Amino acid sequence: MKPRMNYYQAAPDTIKALLALEEQIQSTGLEKSLIELVKIRASQINGCAFCINMHTEDARKRGETEQRIYLLNAWRESPLYSDRERAALAWTEAVTLIAETHAPDETYEQVRAQFSEEETVNLTMLIGAINAWNRIAIAFRAVHPVKVKASVA
Repeated sequence: MKPRMNYYQAAPDTIKALLALEEQIQSTGLEKSLIELVKIRASQINGCAFCINMHTEDARKRGETEQRIYLLNAWRESPLYSDRERAALAWTEAVTLIAETHAPDETYEQVRAQFSEEETVNLTMLIGAINAWNRIAIAFRAVHPVKVKASVA
C-alpha cells in the first residue's frame, strides 16, 4: 500500500486543530487507559490499521496488558473490563456506528450511570476525534511502521 499524500504537509493548520482537540481530550481527566481502549476499539470497527498499530503501542506503554488488548473486540464476553470501561466501549460502538445505531437510549443510560455530563461530552468528543483520525488515515492510506523480525540462524 502506498500513501496518497502527506496530509500534515498538505493542510498543517487543519491538522493542528485536530491535534489541539487531542491535547484537550488528554487533559479532561478521563483515564489514560480508557482513552486508549476507546481509540483502539473505534479503530478496530473502522478497520484503521495505522491507528490500531499506534494505539495498541501507546496502550502498552501506559501499562495495558496484552490480554486486554487482544480481547478488546470481544469485550462483552470477557470479565477483564470494568463497568465504566464497558459503558465507554458500548458508547464507542454506538457513536462510531451512528448511522446504524442512532445512539440508543439504553446505551446512553449505561454511559450516564458511569460518567458525569462533562465526562460524557468529553468521551463523545474522544470518540469523534478518533473517528476523524481513522477517516483521515484510511482515506489518505497512511501506512503504519513495519517491524522486520530478525531471522534466526
